[in-house]
Amino acid sequence: MFSFYQTIAENWSDWWPRLSHAAWITIYVTALSFVVAFAIGLALEFMRTRSSVAIRLTAQIYILTLRGVPILVVLYLLYFALPGYGVIISALTAGVIGLGAVHGAFLAEVFRAGLRSVSPGQREAAQAVGLSPFQTFSLILFPQAIKIVLPPLLVGFISLLKDSAICALIAVPELMLAARAIMAETFLPMHVFVLVGVFYFGIAFPASLLVRALEKRLTRGSTNKSSLETGDILPVARLDGVGR
Repeated sequence: MFSFYQTIAENWSDWWPRLSHAAWITIYVTALSFVVAFAIGLALEFMRTRSSVAIRLTAQIYILTLRGVPILVVLYLLYFALPGYGVIISALTAGVIGLGAVHGAFLAEVFRAGLRSVSPGQREAAQAVGLSPFQTFSLILFPQAIKIVLPPLLVGFISLLKDSAICALIAVPELMLAARAIMAETFLPMHVFVLVGVFYFGIAFPASLLVRALEKRLTRGSTNKSSLETGDILPVARLDGVGR
């Protein structure tokens, strides 16, 4: 065991700069992909609440399709297939779009569960005071649902972080690609990949603590259940100038 750590210590000066740079790229790809997935998931759930059958069907087809297709297939389509049609994007861009597109379909289900948990009286009260569907969604339903969906959103973020390793297969210079390069040079796969696992944990664990702290902050002093069930949204509605 001592020799295991000794080998890592001997190569640390070479491995650390390469892996730390790759780790920042992993964080960058994960953060951008999560923003894309968040926006797509929220848009899809908003589409599923529309009265238009075509809009609802479009959102449902997207969700069912992207949830059933491996991420690697989507990445290959973006990076290798699109150039055949004259559309050329970088590996990094393909990775962000591909991860965001697939995980957006999963986050849509997370938002669906959160929004469905909000009392139906909230939507009815919003309509009664004249709020538009978008205002109802953004001002009334979403602020309440976000407190509920924070834990599963964290799970989605960590899952996306781990899935970002697939981007190495389209030459995104993230942690796994750097690890494979070092392994090919040193023939020390155990040492390299254990160290990479530590890097991934070092990214995921602080993110977990941050979201938990945010969750406590959002729930501190929040409206109790009984007030939510009564449909008390008028103060929020007045912020938009409605109902005055």
